[in-house]
Amino acid sequence: MHEVVATNDKKRFALSDDGLRIRASQGHSVSGVDLKLDEQTPPDTLYHGTVASFIESIRADGLRKRSRNHVHLSPDETTATKVGSRRGTPVVLRVDAATMHQQGHRFFVSANGVWLVDAVPTAFLTFPAEKIE
Repeated sequence: MHEVVATNDKKRFALSDDGLRIRASQGHSVSGVDLKLDEQTPPDTLYHGTVASFIESIRADGLRKRSRNHVHLSPDETTATKVGSRRGTPVVLRVDAATMHQQGHRFFVSANGVWLVDAVPTAFLTFPAEKIE
């Protein structure tokens, strides 16, 4: 168990305070897990990696957590590109986290550096300028 936590390249897991249990760092779709997250002030800009097939829905509804506990945001474009490339050709969206935070949206950061928020309304998103196919 300790080896899984120590060697996971994405730092997806954390140990309980007593070191006897393992859990996912973001909780993903499991409800009722105390992720022990403290509210944080985000950097001015965060990023979200996705694929072109989701862009129309995101333009209409923004980023929603759906079955997860939070929307996952990356601190840099490189990480967001890796996230988006898991499902195909990545599309990276910019998130105006500073304005979101100023307007009362709550941000958290997981143990492995993933930023978490309940939703990202479309008004806070910047889509790539080039045509997405």
